[in-house]
Amino acid sequence: MVRFTETMKNRTILVTGGTGYIGSHTVVELQKQGYKVVIIDNLSNSKKNVVNSIKKITGVKPGFKNFDLCDFKKTQNFFKKNKNISAIIHFAAFKAVGESVEKPLDYYNNNLISLINILKCASEFRVNNFVFSSSCTVYGQPDKLPVSEGFPFSPANSPYGSTKQMCEEILRFSSDKININTISLRYFNPVGAHESSLIGELPNGTPNNLVPFITQTAIGKRKCLNVFGQNYNTPDGTCIRDYIHVVDLAKAHIKAVDYLYKDKNKSGYKVFNIGTGTGYSVLDIIKTFEEISEKKLNYKIVDKRKGDIEKIWANTKTANKELDWRAEKSLKEMLSSSWEWEKKINKKS
Repeated sequence: MVRFTETMKNRTILVTGGTGYIGSHTVVELQKQGYKVVIIDNLSNSKKNVVNSIKKITGVKPGFKNFDLCDFKKTQNFFKKNKNISAIIHFAAFKAVGESVEKPLDYYNNNLISLINILKCASEFRVNNFVFSSSCTVYGQPDKLPVSEGFPFSPANSPYGSTKQMCEEILRFSSDKININTISLRYFNPVGAHESSLIGELPNGTPNNLVPFITQTAIGKRKCLNVFGQNYNTPDGTCIRDYIHVVDLAKAHIKAVDYLYKDKNKSGYKVFNIGTGTGYSVLDIIKTFEEISEKKLNYKIVDKRKGDIEKIWANTKTANKELDWRAEKSLKEMLSSSWEWEKKINKKS
């Protein structure tokens, strides 16, 4: 059992997008460490009952406000009424690569305006610690692998990736000027679910990510899994990604907040890769899932999808050393927890 200090108990952290997939797991880890949490979420890609699931796991119900951060007046009013916020973890954003290709203006409007609004309010109300949910998509298709934090950005492959690049540029140029210490966590492909199976990835409509599409196919929600392309320059021709368990990823955010509270961020703006450092292909994921679930997946190869990067995995040495963080869970643990979550929400054994 964690022994909480009075300092920790008195610290309140705002988590935007906190009822979402990664946000909810991060709220759980924050509360386990004794932090008070307030969530802002417009529920565009999540459900309010996640707040009750968080309480079941931790014994503590986080604060919750339902509004859109693109509304500056509502955002400002929140900060006026909640002057005890000491740090912000900003997840709230549209996040689907494929959808962003079809709806680019929606992504630019939502992801940029929400960040700008919350930074203005953080500056006005002197909230000096800020952790940003970034993504490996900022690298585009890197020339060398594994990709390190110092690599230059390649042209973004999607509007989603472009918004993450632009958000990072906003933070890099403005953090010092508005007196906010900022960390951007560039994470790779989060998968898995909490061991309780009370929270997990629950996409609205058709999943945009591989693993929920796999589990929905295995459970019978989807007739067939589409594999987008098999002629990439990879060992089996399918895309390669660095998959990380969502709980490992959530713990990286706690390490980032602690890093800021301890005033270790001397530059004002710092970035860290958050991944495992190992790349797996789409067919690797399918094969491993079939092994752990004992289910044969119905899948077919279809045309490549616009916006997809061919292959990418992380160099995580900086996060391992400076944040004292490293991924612990295996690919089988990631996929097993995803499968248990899928069965739980469909009430199948």
